[in-house]
Amino acid sequence: MASEDHSEGTGGGPLAGLVVADFSRVLAGPYATMLLADLGAEVIKVESPQGDETRTWMPPKRDETSTYYLGINRGKRSIALDLRDAEDVAVGKELARRADVLIENLRPGGMAKYGLDYESVAADNPGLVYASISGFGSTGGGHVPGYDLMVQAVSGLMSLTGAPDGPPFRAGISIFDVMAGKDALIGILAALRHRDATGKGQHVEVSLLGSAMSGMVNQSSAYAAGGVVPTRMGNAHPSVVPYEPLPTADNDLIVAAANDGLFRKLVVVLGRPELADDPRFLRNADRTEHREELRPILIEALSAKGAEEWFDLLVDAGVPCGPINSVAGGFAIAERFGLDPIVSVGEGERAVPTTRNPIRFSGTPAVYELPPPELDEHGAELRRWLTTPEGQA
Repeated sequence: MASEDHSEGTGGGPLAGLVVADFSRVLAGPYATMLLADLGAEVIKVESPQGDETRTWMPPKRDETSTYYLGINRGKRSIALDLRDAEDVAVGKELARRADVLIENLRPGGMAKYGLDYESVAADNPGLVYASISGFGSTGGGHVPGYDLMVQAVSGLMSLTGAPDGPPFRAGISIFDVMAGKDALIGILAALRHRDATGKGQHVEVSLLGSAMSGMVNQSSAYAAGGVVPTRMGNAHPSVVPYEPLPTADNDLIVAAANDGLFRKLVVVLGRPELADDPRFLRNADRTEHREELRPILIEALSAKGAEEWFDLLVDAGVPCGPINSVAGGFAIAERFGLDPIVSVGEGERAVPTTRNPIRFSGTPAVYELPPPELDEHGAELRRWLTTPEGQA
């Protein structure tokens, strides 16, 4: 644990007092550790002397720093360690000995070269929760580099994304990196609960491919439970109708009438209440079978008004729907609904606008105190702490 005089910036979040040694880089690991920092943990970001490569992933940028890096590294302290150097390895091992959580995403086996693998560090710190994130697991796929785009391809997600007669597409974000980061966070919190009960840490392993197979949910189940290989359907849903964008008088509107009651409400607002009792559209299974007959009828009705007007009318009636916004529009609607999606972290010239943690607590709110660190910004401070015997100021 960190000494009491080293707790500046940790705030009073629900994980206050936990020390996290973050040996990860790029997205999945840093995203998980940022969320831990938001919840009050003291996260120490270990970087190579060259720094996390996302620092240079631009444009876009803010000043001369990548917005990619800024978006996933708030709340942390940075120390640069060259793990080819024996003294720096010793510092890394002492950090692992004092930490409650260690997270890494080197290729499986990579940490063992430095004596920082789970078995080595757990010998000195048996209560450590050690989380490893890989692309394809630590067994048969341990030798394969793990990048989100690769996993989107090999998992089957890209085969589901795009028009039926067009090429496969990647998702607009590195979705499996994000899923794996959140899965790692869930595993870490569960392992900490177990440690609280038993005093024993453990090794938590997450892979992007494993998160992908779980995260494709209904499409995964279609294959695993039904033997069906899903295919691209554009923006349509394989099992629910209507559940897709539909044109209005100006822009497209997403309509998600996912059960019979919602469909009835939809057609009442559209001025076509008789459709709810039409045998072709009576139940969801009927609507799915007759989707090509239903869609033009709905489009004709929606042509009477624009997307924003339909949005207000349909939402007031309890029908899930929404215009297709830009990211700027997404932030605007989050503001409209009181979610305050942007918070500022840091003070003065170091203040950085950043996206709010999505979890709200009634008693222990998220912490937004430390801006994303500059490379080795806290290196001298952290080296002093790690070379001072525990219990001494």
